[in-house]
Amino acid sequence: MTPRQLPLFANQPQSVSDLSPQSELRYTFALFQQYLVGEGKSQHTVNAFTSDLQLLSDQAGGETALGDLTTTDLNEFLEWLEHGRGVPCSRKSYARRVTTLKVFFKWLHSAGVIPYDPAKPILQRSGPAPLATALTPDEVMAALYAARQLRRGEETDTRPEMLFKLILDTGIKKSEAMGLHPRDIDRSNPRLPVLTVKHKVRNVFKERIIELDTDWLPLLDAYLVQYHPQDTLFNCTARNLEYVLSDVGEGAALAVKVSFEMLRWTCAVRDMRAGQEEDFIRDKMGLSPISWVETRSKIKKLIELQMTAENPSFIPPEPTAP
Repeated sequence: MTPRQLPLFANQPQSVSDLSPQSELRYTFALFQQYLVGEGKSQHTVNAFTSDLQLLSDQAGGETALGDLTTTDLNEFLEWLEHGRGVPCSRKSYARRVTTLKVFFKWLHSAGVIPYDPAKPILQRSGPAPLATALTPDEVMAALYAARQLRRGEETDTRPEMLFKLILDTGIKKSEAMGLHPRDIDRSNPRLPVLTVKHKVRNVFKERIIELDTDWLPLLDAYLVQYHPQDTLFNCTARNLEYVLSDVGEGAALAVKVSFEMLRWTCAVRDMRAGQEEDFIRDKMGLSPISWVETRSKIKKLIELQMTAENPSFIPPEPTAP
């Protein structure tokens, strides 16, 4: 049975022996398909596993080296599937995707391609998905302060604060941030700058408009002067941007690891606490009405947890129908 072929690249490896820790994730799929067929897997399984790996590639970046993928990265990917992708992820689909990761990385490790198996510590679980994490107002302030203090050589590094505030204010996904161009920022109305974000809905690309904080524009200008991006706004890998956000959290001595997903949830929580209409928040996140039902309840739960921590006498309101 012949597996579905993916597009070939100029440096596509021809066999497993051509792979190394430096090989890019996207170049492994065809070989993995061949392995699955050799193991007697059905075409349905081959297609399902390939689709799961394509999602990993979309979220982590297809250019990511195999040796750079860690257990933390895979856990963040699974969190994205449940909380950040904007598409419902059933318990059955979640379990299969965990299986895909375990089979894929066990294959790479057994073949001597990578020195350890990052999927081995991941546990299958049952029951409802755990609640996402959102930064509290105090944590946001601490992180913004830390971002301003980060340096690049002898000069202040403008990227951490610009990136942190961009994701905090807009709630866009990592893949959306990587696809941004300077031209996507419209300053024609200086009092109401907006960002055009391209997002995918059922394999169809759509656009949504997100208002920008005018205070962010000076951060953007300083970043453009320092980094001189020639095409996309961020002229580095998605992995590097994750490191930048992680460094911000460490600089603020936060107990949690700051990530794109965490800032996306923080953005939604901040907007709802500020009294924004639910349709406004849903459109801003690029979610469908069906996906919004579950996301809405989780945002409200995160708000209740924050308000209870801020005021132990706070009594959560009775739940209402969406």
